[in-house]
Amino acid sequence: MAKKQEEQTFEAALARLEDIVAKLEAGDVALEEAMTLYEEGVRLSAFCQAKLAAAEKKMDEILELDGTLREKGGPA
Repeated sequence: MAKKQEEQTFEAALARLEDIVAKLEAGDVALEEAMTLYEEGVRLSAFCQAKLAAAEKKMDEILELDGTLREKGGPA
C-alpha cells in the first residue's frame, strides 16, 4: 500500500514525481494510465510546493530570530 502524502517525505515525493514525468515524456503509456499518472503528478507537485513553502517560512523565522534577515532578492 502506498504511503499517504502526509507521511511522505519531500525527497520521496520528488523522486516519484520525476519517475512520473519520465514515463509521461516517454509517451509509451496508455491514455488511462497517463491520466492517472498525471493526476498523481499534480498532487505530488502541490505537496512538494507546500513543503518548500513551509521550509522557506521556517528559514525566514530562523533568520529573523538571528537578526540577519535580509530582503528577498537583496544582496547577501
